[in-house]
Amino acid sequence: MLEKGLKSTVKGLESLGIAHAAEVNWNLSPAELVEEALANGEGTLTETGALMCDTGKFTGRSPKDKFIVKDSKTENTVWWGDINIPFEPAKFDALYAKMIKHLEGKKLYVRDAYAGADERYQLHLRVVNTQAWHNLFCNNMFIRPTEEQIKKFNPTFTIINAPEFLADPAIDGTRQSNFAIINFSKNIILIGGTGYAGEMKKGIFSVLNYTLPHEHKVLSMHCSANVGEKGDTAIFFGLSGTGKTTLSADPHRGLIGDDEHGWTENGVFNFEGGCYAKVIDLTREKEPQIFDAIRFGAIVENTRYIPGTRSVDYANGSVTENTRTAYPINFISNAIEPSVAGTPKNIFFLTADAFGVLPPISKLNAGQAMFHFISGYTAKVAGTEVGITEPQTTFSACFGAAFLPLHPTQYAEMLGKKMKENQVNVWLVNTGWTGGPYGVGSRMKLSYTRAMITAALNGDLDKVGFSQNAVFGVSMPNSCPNVPAEILHPRNTWSDKAAYDAKAADLAAKFVKNFEKYADFANEEILAGAPKVNVNA
Repeated sequence: MLEKGLKSTVKGLESLGIAHAAEVNWNLSPAELVEEALANGEGTLTETGALMCDTGKFTGRSPKDKFIVKDSKTENTVWWGDINIPFEPAKFDALYAKMIKHLEGKKLYVRDAYAGADERYQLHLRVVNTQAWHNLFCNNMFIRPTEEQIKKFNPTFTIINAPEFLADPAIDGTRQSNFAIINFSKNIILIGGTGYAGEMKKGIFSVLNYTLPHEHKVLSMHCSANVGEKGDTAIFFGLSGTGKTTLSADPHRGLIGDDEHGWTENGVFNFEGGCYAKVIDLTREKEPQIFDAIRFGAIVENTRYIPGTRSVDYANGSVTENTRTAYPINFISNAIEPSVAGTPKNIFFLTADAFGVLPPISKLNAGQAMFHFISGYTAKVAGTEVGITEPQTTFSACFGAAFLPLHPTQYAEMLGKKMKENQVNVWLVNTGWTGGPYGVGSRMKLSYTRAMITAALNGDLDKVGFSQNAVFGVSMPNSCPNVPAEILHPRNTWSDKAAYDAKAADLAAKFVKNFEKYADFANEEILAGAPKVNVNA
């Protein structure tokens, strides 16, 4: 097999049908890829040495243009619908042939990498890129083989990514000119028409979300994870804006990973070899580890400079609010490698409840944990998106619906089983509002949230009394070290108790309404975890 940094013709790509590329660059080092990207005009260097690149028309994923080939393997296993859109096998083959033809005469960048820190469940990836910075992104985000491993590398899954290749929807069966198509029978992902590098990362996440639960009975999770000095693992689920990155970044705990993990019979492992973090309004004071990781070898996407300098203006969202950085996980000082740790003792579901209804921390039983896992709730507040003038509920199954090829109840039942087998504590943490809804109450203090999570991790909450929330049924601690007792029961923080009761009933009804589409597949234990509508708290 071809070694690191080797330039050749097409040897090693014959099995893909690539026979006439102008030049193939295999497993170039970060420095070589940065040189290539600069020479190709793909980006510029910031003052810290990071490579700044633009993703073009698409500054985020395009969920409506993500497809899965529907064939004998996937027809009865994939959860088909708006999230998993079927694609015809014959259309895939024709589009594949067109893409291979397009690569003729092109300079290509090929990378061999792993997905999955647990060697028993690793995907051996081969990525073929037409842009050097995309290949650097894959170096940063996936697990990097040693030179000895590269010599005997045998790929089991392939990504072909050509942003400049545009599909013809009328002929190719796509919705528009951009696409990301997964073929589980041929172990290939095709990506074209978009320069957003995250399509590769999330494509492989979707693959693992199918293969691990379906073929290996390993629970795949969209979460961050860390581990304490005594080996106690904690995992954090949460949608954007709930504090997942902030709360899992703890200088006293080792970082396992920030986004994607698997849970086996004996522990947790990271899928990735890097981090892909948002940088809008980034400061060293708020996120010192991320800020200092943006150095040579890292990438920043769709950011802009302070005029007249090469200093990144992280407050500038003129291109997109979804500005990001990609860097190897070893750029974080307390990251553990390999990214593997023991069975979780605590699970945190983070939500920013802008209605001020949910407790700041509560303990869930197995049925409630599965219900809230499937629900994946948070709330957007006014000003976060155009047209939002008051808080709006957001539900994303398993805190990552866009990446779930299987029905959400399959992941939830696996979580419930593991929770019982390992006597895991599951906590629902509200990082949102207290004392009233957005506009009336106030945002929960970060210091209080940190104290509550620390208390849960240390076992301090095992020693206190609990009260049950009458609407949501969850158990609320009556006291917590370093947290005022009066904020622990949300109804007590509202001056107008009737207003709280009405708002709680309204939110409970939204949970129940959202869950209707899953109810036919949910078992009795999950259904029993639902809130009680029209019951005073």
